[in-house]
Amino acid sequence: MPTDRGTMQRGLPPGGPDQAIWPEVTSPSARKLPSAQRERKPVLAALALLLIVGGALAAAFLVIQSGKRVAAIEVSQRVTVGQRIPLSALQEVQVSSDTGLNYVPWAQASQVTRFYAATTLPPGTLLTSAMVAQGSNITAGRDILGLALKDGQWPAQLQAGDHVAIYAVSGQNSTTAGCPGTGGAAVASDAIVMFVSSQDGNGVPQGGTTDVTVAVNTANAGAVACNAAAGNVAVVVLPAPAAKAAGASPAASGPG
Repeated sequence: MPTDRGTMQRGLPPGGPDQAIWPEVTSPSARKLPSAQRERKPVLAALALLLIVGGALAAAFLVIQSGKRVAAIEVSQRVTVGQRIPLSALQEVQVSSDTGLNYVPWAQASQVTRFYAATTLPPGTLLTSAMVAQGSNITAGRDILGLALKDGQWPAQLQAGDHVAIYAVSGQNSTTAGCPGTGGAAVASDAIVMFVSSQDGNGVPQGGTTDVTVAVNTANAGAVACNAAAGNVAVVVLPAPAAKAAGASPAASGPG
């Protein structure tokens, strides 16, 4: 039976083919806000780049300058004022070339041993030309002698710069060797210790023998040398006040 109702085709959206299709609504999170365009400052960027490059060049220059090092002389053992500087008291160190100090190059180490300490040089001192002198006022008018002493003939605390008295230990040894002096008598009442070492020139221990260099008055040099050669001397360190008094009166009577 015919009817006036139209047949709706399957698969077509309601409203017919001419009906507009609405777009799908997007979520708020998917929307992007318009961003403001950044303002470019080429002058500031160039300045920053210039500072970075300049800093890098300055750092490189400092590294290069600090890398320039030279060999210099450092004092490794205490050297007392007036003492002749021994080679064994010197060592080589590397220092920066721009220290501003008038340091002595290591190449001149052998020449330094001809000079005397103008002031007391403690270990670790970087040697400069102002610290050395061609002569020693302390040894002026005195003779320099070397003593080879065994244990018991010198005090363990003996060091360069000490004022000492030198005694003849045994009168019999003095008589046998033909040396002046009697047992227990001082053959030098005020000698100055210039150097003390228990090693030879190569740094090897000398087997219980210690070399002591002393400066004595010329009048007593013969007696000291003779008794020292006979092994008949002992060294006694003078107290500071006594040493000062003895040094202040070189013309006093008695051996000195």
